[in-house]
Amino acid sequence: MDRTDRASRVIAAPPATVYRALLDRESLEAWLPPDGMRGQVERWDPRPGGGFRMVLTYLDPTDSPGKTSDATDVVDVEFADLVPPERVVQRAVFEADDPSYAGTMTMTWHLAAAGAGTEVTVAATDVPPGIDPAAHEAGIASSLANLASYVEGAG
Repeated sequence: MDRTDRASRVIAAPPATVYRALLDRESLEAWLPPDGMRGQVERWDPRPGGGFRMVLTYLDPTDSPGKTSDATDVVDVEFADLVPPERVVQRAVFEADDPSYAGTMTMTWHLAAAGAGTEVTVAATDVPPGIDPAAHEAGIASSLANLASYVEGAG
């Protein structure tokens, strides 16, 4: 697995505000699920070596069967590296019987000051082959749009 999916967006909030939203349980539940999904954090430990477990539920699983069940994706995420307010590195493992979703995907969130805002760049490396590339990049972009709405509205 050497595939990398990427997306980026400039968010009208300072890096410290964006960084906090990446490490706050309620914030993650609000913005991380892409369009068409909702998320619930079941475990939360926001420190290097800690992490979280999130259940993502498809609002309409008809065209998007889940990886874990017909309607859900369950992912265990470890915080591999935290560099305030510049970078969050997560290692994600999907709970799935299908071997095409196996393996550890690394999500690196880079935050860089961009004028009065923050350029957020997400790189997902070692993406499991069962994850459709176009849908994954659209999902990351959707999460970034949700993040923007979340932190810009909080300002």
